[in-house]
Amino acid sequence: MENHIQKVLSNLKIDALNEMQLASIEANKGTEDCVLLSPTGSGKTLAFLLPLLQHLDPNADHIQALIVTPSRELAIQIEEVFRSLGTSFKVNSTYGGHSIKVEENNFTQAPAVLVGTPGRICDHNNRGNLDLSKVKILILDEFDKSLEMGFQEEMGYIVGELNSLQKRMLISATEMKDIPAFTGVIDPIQLNFLSGASEGLTLKMVVSEDKDKMQTLFDLICQNTNESTIVFCNHRDAVERISEFLTEMGVVNTFFHGGLDQTERERTMIKFRNGSSNYLITTDLAARGLDIPEIKYIIHYHMPPKEDGFIHRNGRTARMSATGTSFLLMSRDEDMPDYIKKRPETVKLKDDNAMPKKPEWVTLYLSGGKKDKINKIDIVGFLSKKGNLEKFDLGLIIVQDFSSYASVKRHKVGQLLQDIQNEKVKGKKLKIEIAQ
Repeated sequence: MENHIQKVLSNLKIDALNEMQLASIEANKGTEDCVLLSPTGSGKTLAFLLPLLQHLDPNADHIQALIVTPSRELAIQIEEVFRSLGTSFKVNSTYGGHSIKVEENNFTQAPAVLVGTPGRICDHNNRGNLDLSKVKILILDEFDKSLEMGFQEEMGYIVGELNSLQKRMLISATEMKDIPAFTGVIDPIQLNFLSGASEGLTLKMVVSEDKDKMQTLFDLICQNTNESTIVFCNHRDAVERISEFLTEMGVVNTFFHGGLDQTERERTMIKFRNGSSNYLITTDLAARGLDIPEIKYIIHYHMPPKEDGFIHRNGRTARMSATGTSFLLMSRDEDMPDYIKKRPETVKLKDDNAMPKKPEWVTLYLSGGKKDKINKIDIVGFLSKKGNLEKFDLGLIIVQDFSSYASVKRHKVGQLLQDIQNEKVKGKKLKIEIAQ
């Protein structure tokens, strides 16, 4: 197993695992049930995927492991991470907003690992598209969030369909007083790595003279230059209003909330991850479960009603021994929530801050993907040869079922689009444009 893990780490370009991940591998060598408690951003996905590998049979032709997760984005992320491990095991994800027909076709050859949201897994099972009778391992990721979102009935139904279950893993970012009986988890191994706020996190407060804090938010963003920043709001309409205001002020940003369709949500996160936008305006939907690396600043435009929400938001920064700052943006007449025990240092904003520079990267949209037999190597080759790009002009490339996204240096995009306008990718004429 140790040699296998070293190979996986090499594929992931990771030097070593953290304490929590190592503890999970050791604890999950056997078939005992396990509860892993660890904060957002601590590397929990690898902490359950790596021990899972030692329980998979390369000769089996059925679904061996089922990973249930509360959100579409997390299902996609787990599938991507599993693929990046470089194993021979097939993995598929299933979630609302994704084509049912495409998923049905994926299941004609059963994956070894299936990742999905509760509702969509139930839907496929009821349609007869899945055979869950031989699943040996169940992983309930972000289990506390699934309960919070009301998926208890669906999860209970799923557990009831798993007749061959040998091992259960519950993953959570918050303490659980009681484990619901429907999980079947009794006397599990418990790994608790919840230790409160990160040591690398600094809390600061900015006071706005106006009840509408948008101008103050703009000034704060300018003062913090071009560092990656997430602005949290409590309502969808506030998210869109703030994003529109910042755009009018010349700040490149993206926004994210549950009212967007799946394509919009995926495109937003791709642009934020690849550096095409340094500013994400969002609801608490982005507070947990998403793989968003290297966030420098968190700004609470609205304070969350509960302390758990505050902790999860702040968990997006100061991750894995890094440092980060969380700003509380408060108006003069706004009350400090009870869960803030010590008033943070107040930061006074300067009057002469420069505008943030436009991001170094721009995201290109390509109207072809996996189902068109197009992969990352094809896209790199096309943009390099036909678009005259050097290796360092290309950033993150994401290939989906019917579309792809490639980040390109901003100063190269204009000439690139001219050079490739009449060219084909693997013999196919694709629509290629800047992703909106």
